[in-house]
Amino acid sequence: MESNRNRNMDASYERVLLVGVDDGTRKEDFASSMEELKSLAKACFMEPVGAITQKMECINKGLYIGTGKVKEVKEAVSLLEAVLVIFDDTLTPSQLRNLQTELGVPILDRTSLILDIFETRARTREAKLQVESAKLKYLLPRLVGMHEALTRQGGTSGSMSSRGAGEKKLELDRRRIEHRISELTRELEEVVRERQVQRKKRQDAREPLVALVGYTNAGKSTIMNAMIDLYGMDQEKKVLEKDMLFATLDTTVRSIRTGNNKDFLLSDTVGFLHRLPHSLIKAFQSTLEEVLNADLLLQVVDYSDSRYREQMDTTWQTLKELGAGSIPMITVFNKADRLEEPVRYPQIVGTDKIYISAKEPESLGLLTSMILDKVYAEYTLAEFLIPYEKGSITSFFMEHSHIISQEYDEKGIRIKTKCHKADKDKYQTYLI
Repeated sequence: MESNRNRNMDASYERVLLVGVDDGTRKEDFASSMEELKSLAKACFMEPVGAITQKMECINKGLYIGTGKVKEVKEAVSLLEAVLVIFDDTLTPSQLRNLQTELGVPILDRTSLILDIFETRARTREAKLQVESAKLKYLLPRLVGMHEALTRQGGTSGSMSSRGAGEKKLELDRRRIEHRISELTRELEEVVRERQVQRKKRQDAREPLVALVGYTNAGKSTIMNAMIDLYGMDQEKKVLEKDMLFATLDTTVRSIRTGNNKDFLLSDTVGFLHRLPHSLIKAFQSTLEEVLNADLLLQVVDYSDSRYREQMDTTWQTLKELGAGSIPMITVFNKADRLEEPVRYPQIVGTDKIYISAKEPESLGLLTSMILDKVYAEYTLAEFLIPYEKGSITSFFMEHSHIISQEYDEKGIRIKTKCHKADKDKYQTYLI
């Protein structure tokens, strides 16, 4: 298995064969999982040329698939001229090693494929560090199956000088990887501290944080960019938007200025996926803390996808795993314009569902109104008389509340405003 593939859109695509086993234990539909594997391969600039599946009650511990199926895969590799075989599951180190030996071509499992995609998509320093850390932790226990040189080892027990060339290489690689993981851990801790400082500043400013969450390719980045367009923001603030899985990994936060001091921060986060490797969730923990600190979640759903209910379930399970299950949420059924039987949109249903097309300003306007109703629910009417010498307090309300009116008299500035309840309590001394 290659440990690093640098691909670009101009490169010739690798011909790959997909392999999956249906053992009846998956929550998602098996056919859907295989179709998703195909999309993941394409997202990594590969060309799936065939798929082989097997239904079995118990996974083969040594080879993942049955011995007869191994021969079938080997014949298909030759016939279809595939240069790589991708398995729709996470393989154990021994399975990886055995399959590599039997098939004679590089092997990828679902986890390593996703890591490969993440590696090509990472742009910021933090994302690159997180992906490299996750990839090395995945690689460490699988080193034995990664080097053909390790199949011939010499020497006996004792110091490294008495070991064979393959065993020496394995030990050196292991130490090098462990050292690099330690370095990455220290660098990420520094990045986390920087992020916490930024987050503290936003919290002090009491600007509501709204986080876009959902299955990969549901339209989160499209909504972010549409908001930027709708409110006339700098086009450089836009994020990468592409119709493919994991088009963007980097969490970005943008301040959406709607006017009347009713603004909010909008955060675009990495998309979720069926069986997203736990190592990746853990690696991106600091990034995903933007979700944990959000005042409101927008779960974006690709309503035109027949598997949208499964994807919603995956998103919900991932949010619970992150500890974000209790945060208020609006479910945004996006791409309503793509349905064969059109649904009326934009349309709000109840208090926490909306049907939209992120490409249309009317949909975004209605969604914005719904967001503001939610995040400003804790705001209340209040009237203050603030002495002239307390100008900093007046400035605070001017910046962080919706000013209805203001008058000047000999005692100070009389302000009628809609402000957060916590700010009303904080400055209750000046309440009228």
